[in-house]
Amino acid sequence: MLKNKLKNNQITIGSWLMISDPICVEVMALAGFEWLVVDIEHTSLNLQTTENLIRTIQANNMKALVRVSKNEEVIIKKVLDMGADGIVVPMVCSKQDAVQAVNYAKYPPQGKRGVGLYRASGYGTKFKEYKKWLNDELVIIAQIEHIDAVENMDEILLVDGIDGTLIGPYDLSGSMGYPGEFERDDVKNAIQKILTKCKEHNIPSGFHVVDTEPENLQSKINQGCTFLAYGIDYLFLRDAAMNGMNKLK
Repeated sequence: MLKNKLKNNQITIGSWLMISDPICVEVMALAGFEWLVVDIEHTSLNLQTTENLIRTIQANNMKALVRVSKNEEVIIKKVLDMGADGIVVPMVCSKQDAVQAVNYAKYPPQGKRGVGLYRASGYGTKFKEYKKWLNDELVIIAQIEHIDAVENMDEILLVDGIDGTLIGPYDLSGSMGYPGEFERDDVKNAIQKILTKCKEHNIPSGFHVVDTEPENLQSKINQGCTFLAYGIDYLFLRDAAMNGMNKLK
């Protein structure tokens, strides 16, 4: 169970979906990923497509997470009512942001989420079971992708209900004025500070290794990251096609 792995700070590897076709999910399942994130922040994926991808992910014995478009009540409520196993919340920069994400995801008294009898609760037939599941298994990942978040890590990590973090390296470096320049010392220092704080609080530190080189994922494991997103669906396709054609040429 993903929640247990996060609690125990065990390594877990998933990937990222930006293509709408369920075939991508089935292919990714063959690779052995434990979970997939449906990205509705930076894609054209609509909610109906997202729901179908959630179904397909779960039917292939993986956990279905959704990177929501923003830390906002309605979108978080909708994807959880669809039956998502968890959410990745972008731009968590403060304690207030983290509290807000938990409030929008959990029912009272832990949170403030409104009740909707949709897919997650068996269309109302398993509401009691879903309430228990929400407390025991729902995963909330705070995406750390701004320099303000780095300065507020202690407060963010102390918020009850945050199960792990995920560093967004592009936006983090961008918030420092250097988008995509991961090798700068100040950017590397900021990333290391996040990792150190997560270790101090025993909260899983995550990283999205966007490229498809497994060596780069291994380097993040060596740094202490345990919640790891590896690649993006279309990047695996792009890199395989380009590498093959380059060899042929």
